Amino acid sequence: MVMPLDYIMVPVQVFLLIIAFYYLTVSFFGFYNAKDKTVFLPQKSFAVIIAAHNEEQVIASLLENLYMLNYPRALYDIHVVADNCTDLTAQIARQHKAVVHERCNNTAKGKGYALEWMFARLFKIGKHYDAVIVFDADNLVHPMFLQEMNNCLCKGKEVIQGYLDCKNPNDTWVSSTFSICFWVVDHAWHLAKHNLGLSSVLGGTGMCISTDVLREHGWGATCLTEDMEFTMKALLKGVPTYWAHDAIVYDEKPLTFKQSWHQRKRWAQGHFDVATRYVPQLFANGCKKRDMHMFDGIIHLLQPYFLLISTAFFLCNILNDNYPLYTNVFQKYLPLELWVFICLWQYILPLLVLVKIRASLKTFGYFLLYPIFIYSWVPITILGFIDRNKHEWSHTAHTRNISYQEMAMTEAIDSGRPAAEDIYSAKTHSSGTYRLYNEA
Repeated sequence: MVMPLDYIMVPVQVFLLIIAFYYLTVSFFGFYNAKDKTVFLPQKSFAVIIAAHNEEQVIASLLENLYMLNYPRALYDIHVVADNCTDLTAQIARQHKAVVHERCNNTAKGKGYALEWMFARLFKIGKHYDAVIVFDADNLVHPMFLQEMNNCLCKGKEVIQGYLDCKNPNDTWVSSTFSICFWVVDHAWHLAKHNLGLSSVLGGTGMCISTDVLREHGWGATCLTEDMEFTMKALLKGVPTYWAHDAIVYDEKPLTFKQSWHQRKRWAQGHFDVATRYVPQLFANGCKKRDMHMFDGIIHLLQPYFLLISTAFFLCNILNDNYPLYTNVFQKYLPLELWVFICLWQYILPLLVLVKIRASLKTFGYFLLYPIFIYSWVPITILGFIDRNKHEWSHTAHTRNISYQEMAMTEAIDSGRPAAEDIYSAKTHSSGTYRLYNEA
């Protein structure tokens, strides 16, 4: 017997099943690395831009790190945007011989506005750069990062996102579960889509954008998730985002649940904002051009809606067990084991990724708390949807002032590898052999 609510619940189940199988299928392609050993001599010039708001505790370590990159110093300059700073960020940056640009604007607040201001300023300087690289002040950068971006640009890529790693994965259970989440996305989403020839998504830091693209299309991304906004803007113009799996940037993850809550709520607000504005355009252009990149972009933008709908469906099923309002048609035709596997995959997948990257035993221990982090996305997403039209930017404080060498040593000790082993070889990234630029 078909009940009235079946006309709603059956299409909902179809939608959830399609999206779940899409993510499931894509994730399988993230367990191998497409090996492209093509290495180009350093030839591309970079404006390395650090967006900083009151980052006096961490910016020195990044600046010292950037001067040790395995790339000719003549081919990159370091620019620091001291955005509405009230501390010693600008002074410390000058002491480390960075080009400092101080911006004061009490109305247009946020990283997106700061980058738009900086790009306009950069084009007026008169010096030509092939691309801009954007880092956050709390980052650390692998020595081969610019060489990898040079390789990508020489292959004709114009918008590129590097591998988002973590510099403090085992500080607290929050930073650890946050890191696990990022590693899963790096492999089961970014790398997987890269292997399938699909577009990636910019992640706010460790991103490289050709200056030709910026001059032609402008930045214009000033919402709470400016990285996602520019990704979709570029995608509409036919410029996909390329994933550079071996260009590694180490980001500082929040230490407390409160910090992670506020940061993720801001991301959720921005995600809904970008989805509202870009899904219709991507759908229209995708149909017109028959471009799978744009349809994949739509699926990415619909992620928070998928979470809300799946949560509502789960609650409806619990209610239906006691007060039957509809028949569960899909369970009659699809094996229950299939639904169980889909549910379990969200825990099997991160475990497989942790094995692949050779995570430390401490990280595996923190994985027991991973469900708390994952399911906390539900209330965060709901609040993000409610506040999706609010655009007030909030700053995440960064305090983990560690050097690249200290980070490498800590990871080596945690993972049981010899302390002298380079952190780059510890990640199971591409196996291509790289030569130093002065030996190429």
